[in-house]
Amino acid sequence: MSDRHGSYGFDAPWALGGLVLGALGLLALAAVSFAFDVPAAGIAFLIGALYTLASAASYVYTTRGGKFAVWKEELGRLRGDERLLDLGCGRGAVLMLAARRLSDGEATGLDLWSTKDQSGNAETVTRANAEREGVSERVELVTGDMRELPFVDGAYDAIVSSLAVHNIPTTEGRDKAIREAHRVLRPGGLMLIADFQHTPEYEATLRDLGVVDVRRRDLGWRFWYGGPWFRTWMLEVRKPA
Repeated sequence: MSDRHGSYGFDAPWALGGLVLGALGLLALAAVSFAFDVPAAGIAFLIGALYTLASAASYVYTTRGGKFAVWKEELGRLRGDERLLDLGCGRGAVLMLAARRLSDGEATGLDLWSTKDQSGNAETVTRANAEREGVSERVELVTGDMRELPFVDGAYDAIVSSLAVHNIPTTEGRDKAIREAHRVLRPGGLMLIADFQHTPEYEATLRDLGVVDVRRRDLGWRFWYGGPWFRTWMLEVRKPA
């Protein structure tokens, strides 16, 4: 049974909708093929429909359960007294998990509050989730662009981001966001960036900044958005002290 009390929507709902519609379309084609006595085509369409439905099920599991389980494990290394920043926090799925662990710390979520990449994304929704999760007193929300962070150098002990940096459309912009994250992370601080695109690019930027303690790893089936072709990678970084 889930211990979450907030409402976190669906990641990229348009993609999930595409999978569901695709499966329904294939089922309709299968039905037509069988009706017109073309069994080979009907079987092929039916297999395609079942495959697409399985992809949709994988997507739903990740966005509603799998990513929470993965991030709960990743955040288990926090001591509990850190200042943490979540870049592109959305409705607060990762932010609230972090805030639960920060009994003596605080968590800041930064976002532009776009609904394109997460259904129902709004600052008011995230604030309401913080209230429902009982962590509002240690959660701060900031409207801002991760390419120009409104924080001083070394302001945070830990920085996290989940499927947000890739939404910046240009290589230059993503590079700037990673450099900004590095700037506001204190020496010795931890950075965890989960994404399904551009993680080698982020790693190259951090190595260019002189970071040597960098590890990129596959987060496994619990973080697949439809299947292994849409797997999520974690970039784990420890800034030199």
